Amino acid sequence: MKWLAHALAVVLLVATLGGCASWTGWPFRPAAMLLLRADRAADELRFRQALALYDEFLARYPDDVEARRALESRDTVAAIVTTREELARLRGELRARELEAGKLRDEVTRLRQELASRQAESDKLRADLERMKELDLKLERRR
Repeated sequence: MKWLAHALAVVLLVATLGGCASWTGWPFRPAAMLLLRADRAADELRFRQALALYDEFLARYPDDVEARRALESRDTVAAIVTTREELARLRGELRARELEAGKLRDEVTRLRQELASRQAESDKLRADLERMKELDLKLERRR
């Protein structure tokens, strides 16, 4: 009976080791290591590096069982990189427009002050003109 238990243990051990040797997901294959590096870079938000590593994986191992997932991950990371670039561009454009709006507000303020000054000057000139008219009428009446 003991020999049967030993034989069963040997058969299970051989089956287990044989399965590991033929498993395509063996974690120390070069393709798996490269993909792991790409995934880690993406997880750590190093998107440009991740993109380069996914591209390298797809160039070197296009027929790998993980190629489809690598392509999907690459496309996702590429979309993130593109979105971040677009966001940076839009933020720069927004800053430029905010500066321009600030300049325009300053110009409007300056023009309003100038208008108020000219309005006051105009009011003064009108008052002077009215006084001159009154003087002129008084002088005419005296003649």
